[in-house]
Amino acid sequence: MRKGSVLTMAAVGVLSVSIFTGCSNKNEDTKNVQASNQVSVEDVIKNAKQEGQVNSVGMPDTWANWKGTWQDLDSKYGIKHMDTDMSSAEELAKFESEKENATADIGDVGASFGPLAEQKGLTLPFKTSHWDDVPKWAKDDNGDWMIGYTGTIAFLTDKTNVKNPPKTWKDLETGDYKIAIGDVLKASQAQYGVLAAAYANGGDEKNIKPGIDFFAKLAKQGRLQTNNVNLTALEKGEVDVAIVWDFNGLGYRDQIDKNRFDVVIPQEASVISGYASVINKYAKNPNAAKLAREYIFSDEGQANLARGYARPIRENVKLPEDAKAKLLPNDMYKNAKPVSDPKAWEQGMQQLLSLWQEKVLMNVK
Repeated sequence: MRKGSVLTMAAVGVLSVSIFTGCSNKNEDTKNVQASNQVSVEDVIKNAKQEGQVNSVGMPDTWANWKGTWQDLDSKYGIKHMDTDMSSAEELAKFESEKENATADIGDVGASFGPLAEQKGLTLPFKTSHWDDVPKWAKDDNGDWMIGYTGTIAFLTDKTNVKNPPKTWKDLETGDYKIAIGDVLKASQAQYGVLAAAYANGGDEKNIKPGIDFFAKLAKQGRLQTNNVNLTALEKGEVDVAIVWDFNGLGYRDQIDKNRFDVVIPQEASVISGYASVINKYAKNPNAAKLAREYIFSDEGQANLARGYARPIRENVKLPEDAKAKLLPNDMYKNAKPVSDPKAWEQGMQQLLSLWQEKVLMNVK
């Protein structure tokens, strides 16, 4: 499984600064956007077949079942594939450093990094034929980035350690077991876990203090674990309850013992984020990259993601039964929502990192 996207203090600073940077020639950019999006799917397929290769970053076989999509692109269109696994920040750094000497055509990045890639002028826009099926929050206006699947903060419980698995944030607060949140200073999964707790306790991306207070209380009780959750620790029974993305929780559960672990979306509130495809502006195989994105949003591509426990972004997709069986029931997500103000979350992230050290880590026992 791919290492998680990491958002350090330095990366947060880059995100904030990048808001004020822009492209040097708006008229030229507009022409490039129009030209890239006017090509038909048929022409994309034709040109992609001629290129015959797509090179990705951060899209390995074992993450979100990308293997299924790469195999389909090969069998249907003769497109060969190679991936180099890396974090979101590393993907954008590669795009930026290589430029015209690009070795990567397409990448898969955490939600915060899609707008950053666009702002830094690293993206080749392309709207797929399923553009209208993707929620507005999950794409930019021009197709510079598109979220293909979501992650929602969930509780993963080892039932051999906890007889009554928590279903709510209130259950977590009043339990007698330990709770693993991960490294909030580095891991985006852990950061969104704090935001989800804020949502559940009256806060939001503009006010994360309720989330901080929640975990500070657990820390003072000696019930908070801040080491990152991994398969080995779960197998050994070293984790009672973990706060993780739903697709990570489901993957861990099935790899170890489906009957041993409980995975739920907390009932009061949770937060939805996702991963976005970004096509390298300097791609050597731009049409193969466009075809890869087109396929990701097709019914078959969305089903492939579901088979890797990743929840498809298209709500109208008709999933085969084997793919649907990999996901949690839809009704668990009724109180889960995406970040409504991304700019406020960027600013709140800086506050989160300092408050976490000041209010939480100092009380971890």
